[in-house]
Amino acid sequence: MNASGPGYPLASLYVGDLHPDVTEAILYEKFSPAGPIMSIRVCRDVATRRSLGYAYINFQQPVDAERALDTMNFDVIKGRPIRIMWSQRDPGLRKSGVGNVFIKNLDDSIDNKALYDTFSAFGNILSCKVVCDENGSRGYGFVHFETHEAATRAIETMNGMLLNDRKVFVGHFKSRKEREAEFGARAMEFTNVYIKNFGGDMDDDRLREIFSKFGKTLSVKVMMDNTGRSKGFGFVNFEKHEEAQKAVADMNGKEINGRLVYVGRAQKRLERQSELKRKFEQLKQERVSKYQGVNLYVKNLDDGIDDERLRKEFSPYGTITSAKVMTEGGHSKGFGFVCFSSPEEATKAVTEMNGRIVSTKPLYVALAQRKEERKAILTNQYMQRLATMRALPGPLLGSFQPPPGYFLPPMPQPQTRAAFYSPSPVVPVRAATRWSAQPSRPPPTPVLRAAAPPRRLLSNISTMRQASTQVPRVPPQAQRVANIGTQTVSARVPSSPTLRGAPQYKYSSAVRNAQPMGHVPPVVLRQVGEPAVHIQGQEPLTASMLAAAPPQEQKQMIGERLYPLIHAMHPSLAGKITGMLLEIDNSELLLLLESPDSLRSKIEEAVAVLQAHQATETSHQSSAAAFLQ
Repeated sequence: MNASGPGYPLASLYVGDLHPDVTEAILYEKFSPAGPIMSIRVCRDVATRRSLGYAYINFQQPVDAERALDTMNFDVIKGRPIRIMWSQRDPGLRKSGVGNVFIKNLDDSIDNKALYDTFSAFGNILSCKVVCDENGSRGYGFVHFETHEAATRAIETMNGMLLNDRKVFVGHFKSRKEREAEFGARAMEFTNVYIKNFGGDMDDDRLREIFSKFGKTLSVKVMMDNTGRSKGFGFVNFEKHEEAQKAVADMNGKEINGRLVYVGRAQKRLERQSELKRKFEQLKQERVSKYQGVNLYVKNLDDGIDDERLRKEFSPYGTITSAKVMTEGGHSKGFGFVCFSSPEEATKAVTEMNGRIVSTKPLYVALAQRKEERKAILTNQYMQRLATMRALPGPLLGSFQPPPGYFLPPMPQPQTRAAFYSPSPVVPVRAATRWSAQPSRPPPTPVLRAAAPPRRLLSNISTMRQASTQVPRVPPQAQRVANIGTQTVSARVPSSPTLRGAPQYKYSSAVRNAQPMGHVPPVVLRQVGEPAVHIQGQEPLTASMLAAAPPQEQKQMIGERLYPLIHAMHPSLAGKITGMLLEIDNSELLLLLESPDSLRSKIEEAVAVLQAHQATETSHQSSAAAFLQ
């Protein structure tokens, strides 16, 4: 093939039909004997990173790429013959169909190589493929020639010829839209009629007698089973389209053998499947648009809640068109759906019911989403996290987390991080001891003293590592004193009149022992702008701190701050109420900690549920005691 043909990258090859386990290393080992390779890329799914089954190989010289194409095409790698062709990045040539030939009725023994060898005599081939499934060849394929003239010669010579004792059809490729348009025009001139639902008491002669009044019939056939009994459907082929059309108009919906029959144009299976698929998609879209914004998804339901109870709980917020608890084997699966008559009612129900405790469990209520929407949202979130991690500075990724009791030795400030810190020596950092009950964390407002000797500042290394994943890359010219999430950096303050990075921080009013400007006073650096939950005796809790912590520690961090507040109101029930509230989503819990009134209301709601449960248990015990007496 001429590698320098118009529009082709001179030394780039497309390699298709690859096994999912084929990697760049395997391809390099395979193709490197052909000549020096500049790059190899196996295309992969963005989310799952699985191979898409094709790759691109860029050689340094076009002659090497052409040698690989001529000598390695259809070679087997991991049990699959690969398909090589010149890389054509312009989709215009591929989609135009110029030079593309369709072949059908192929023998099962004909593969890509056999098809290529058969048609290569007519001109340069850009692509050659036999369509296969898990069972092998599907009996048709495509050959894309470089020129329209070569494709025409192949059609004139090969159409109607025998390949492995099978007569093949060879013609110009037509797109799906073109085929549907042609088929639709032919379908309107139908003469074959399909009749069904006439029961088992029917034969060819009787069916011909019924339909012969509409015109001359060429053939009549009632489909029979193995016992010779009618399957309930058959076909009548008329001589003229008008006669068939009149039979459909008059007989469809009429009664034969005491049954209403269906009479319509006879269709092929693929056509019926396509039509049913279109109808299904249309109904699906109508259903989606109908329930958009009014259908609610409710989860964390108690096992005792049924459809009626679910409807009753949500009925104060509007007109409910349906309420359903999903079950399996007669037992609740813990979630269900509630559909309102208007989006406003559904929004009000989400606002009021999300997080409300119903039968000892707090509900999660949100707008229902289709599986495709949820999958797209999760994929988008994954890609955002991936992009954030890739944008992080190198030293922050994969930070070393020392074991408990391990102390990092003092070390000088790296030159590459000079934009973050002052050039003065860094105060040594000590790793925090991770207690099993409550992990220690950095104090909320560390004090930096320039005149004091070096001191170890307690800092949770693991928190620093995880918080770093929440911060995008900062341009060097914008980097100053950094406080990333819960990460706090201690450094000596330079003796300059103004503190660098001052716009991000403010001086505490509690600074003592103020000194002249020639001496650096003790300074408290505080980060402003992010709301925090303040509990006496514990460090403030922010959303960034919570997001930086591992999932198993997040509930513990919130529970440590909830328990004192609940204990002050209900000491005897503090443990149970804390456990009940921790089943609520973390974002809702942070809002409760910031709003004492909302927290008090939620606590009282939990107390009422516990009291009702205790009353039920007491009545059951009394009944059991009376029965035993």
